[in-house]
Amino acid sequence: MRHRTLVYACAVSIVIAIAMAATSSVAGQSAPLEKPRAVAKTVTVAKAYAPPKTPDGQPDLQGFWTNSTYVPLERPQGVTKEYYTPEEAEVAIKRAADREAEQTEPGTTADVHYDFSQFGLDRSQSTFAKTLRTSLIYDPPDGKIPQMTQEGQKRVAERAALRKAAGGQYDDVKNMPIGSRCIMMGGAGPPLQNAGYNANYQIVQGAGYVMILTEMIHDARIIPIDGRPAPPSGVRQWTGVSRGRWEGNTLVVETTNFNGKNPFRNGSENMKVTERFTRVADDAIEYKFTVDDPSTWSKAWSAELPLVKTDGPIFEFACHESNHGIANILAGAREDDKKAAAQRKPSSN
Repeated sequence: MRHRTLVYACAVSIVIAIAMAATSSVAGQSAPLEKPRAVAKTVTVAKAYAPPKTPDGQPDLQGFWTNSTYVPLERPQGVTKEYYTPEEAEVAIKRAADREAEQTEPGTTADVHYDFSQFGLDRSQSTFAKTLRTSLIYDPPDGKIPQMTQEGQKRVAERAALRKAAGGQYDDVKNMPIGSRCIMMGGAGPPLQNAGYNANYQIVQGAGYVMILTEMIHDARIIPIDGRPAPPSGVRQWTGVSRGRWEGNTLVVETTNFNGKNPFRNGSENMKVTERFTRVADDAIEYKFTVDDPSTWSKAWSAELPLVKTDGPIFEFACHESNHGIANILAGAREDDKKAAAQRKPSSN
């Protein structure tokens, strides 16, 4: 795990962010937390930052980055503003970190989980992206995912009915979450989302391509930026098909052709994700994305989270839990089937 904490101060605009960062560097923007933490470092965004260039003249996004954050995708209930003060942000981070470290009651279903303290997965002790936003979503202005369409609600209900008819989520391997089956986890995207732990990426650029390697289950997304069109609609992949282009210093990536087996927030295979990567400092990339799926939501919505530089390399990820976990879960389900069958069997007396 990484043992530095980088702080990325977001505000209404880059100019405001600069002013706040400058002020906080003088006055000190946060009170000490109760638990010992790594030393915080504020990323100061230069007003007219000129990103380095690759040998072929592209803005250089290469390196090791993390989007680990405590900021939720949607704005919490009872919070009505877009940004916290630095002091309020510290309180929110501490509250989230304390929840993450809470222990469950031994012997309960909830107790079968990763112990963050045992496995060294406490994000507050690692490199993480700190933003003053109250939610990653900034459009709509309420910080919430828009209302789901009737078509989307019907699709979600049908998926739930199929799982129930098959005996439940953990009765059949095909109904299990793809993360539990070690096929793919949330960090790969698109859009890129905080995976909770191992939320690290490596970006590599070459002539005509950008590659984003995800540490969590080591998915690699290869993005052509040579102007080629997207393939026909019949070509569909787990992470969709991405095509990129440069707009000034911003890499714009549009992804379509999802296969529907890895639905982001219950989206459909018709979803389109537009990502924008802009290097705003030596150790920070501004990352924004827009999700457009009329089959699922009443309107498109957008979010922003920083990518901050972290230590490399990307470690090998081996999802060994499912080598035994799935077999054990299914063995338990079959035992339940036997017990239920025995109870239904009429007595010989």
